[in-house]
Amino acid sequence: MLQLLATLATELERPRELPAQVVAHLSGMYGIGREGIGAFLRNELSQLEDYEIDLALSPVFTPALRDQAIFAEQLGPESVPAAQWPDLVRQLVARPTGAQLVTEDGQKHSVPLRDVSIERYVHRLRLDATIPDSLFKWLEHFKPAGDRPILKAVARRAAWENAARREILTRYLSAFAGGQAYRLNDVVALLKLAETYQPADTASLLAQIPRWRQMLDQEINESGGGKPFFNDRVEELHGGGRDQRRQNRSRLTAKEDERAFLERLQKALAG
Repeated sequence: MLQLLATLATELERPRELPAQVVAHLSGMYGIGREGIGAFLRNELSQLEDYEIDLALSPVFTPALRDQAIFAEQLGPESVPAAQWPDLVRQLVARPTGAQLVTEDGQKHSVPLRDVSIERYVHRLRLDATIPDSLFKWLEHFKPAGDRPILKAVARRAAWENAARREILTRYLSAFAGGQAYRLNDVVALLKLAETYQPADTASLLAQIPRWRQMLDQEINESGGGKPFFNDRVEELHGGGRDQRRQNRSRLTAKEDERAFLERLQKALAG
């Protein structure tokens, strides 16, 4: 538990850049110019109510998959019951634990962390999750080794708590057991798909993929992606980065990438 506490403190105290949405929220809610955000963090943030702090800083202290991966690797097959989380939060508050918030000018601002922010972070790390022994032992030998923390974090997500749905992940990963090249981004995309659509099992997912691919094919064929500019001067005359055709091409590329992922997923699951 001491090691877990130390890792939590280290992660909470690492420098974190303020996302644009946090800057916009603080500016709009409290009438602060962008240049005054740092002073507000240092001098006035601590005066806010808990709900105001959580509303303002929730994007900063909501852990992403890569944050969860750090703890998935450390915990291994173990879990930390939710009953123990309040004690973790109390110890981190009493330590005390402070954030290093980085503003747009690159300056770091030390801010004591209120329990509401620490609680948000701890409660969303999936510390109470588990990985079945058979799957965990297999992931321990998955290559490349550098992908294992993310794979373990994916395996600990709630989408796979249902045994039939977890078989989707197991079957997908087993398709690459023979050394075939796989893509970590595809595993993350599969997680997002499972969390969004919650397929009942592998057969149910395989039945849906042709329809999704057909819809994407239609959207791609109907997309007004626009022809690319052949030199920078012509692009500049059409508005440069503001040109609608560039945005259309970006959307088109995203749809093409999604279609390619579905093709790879279908092949892997169909065996």
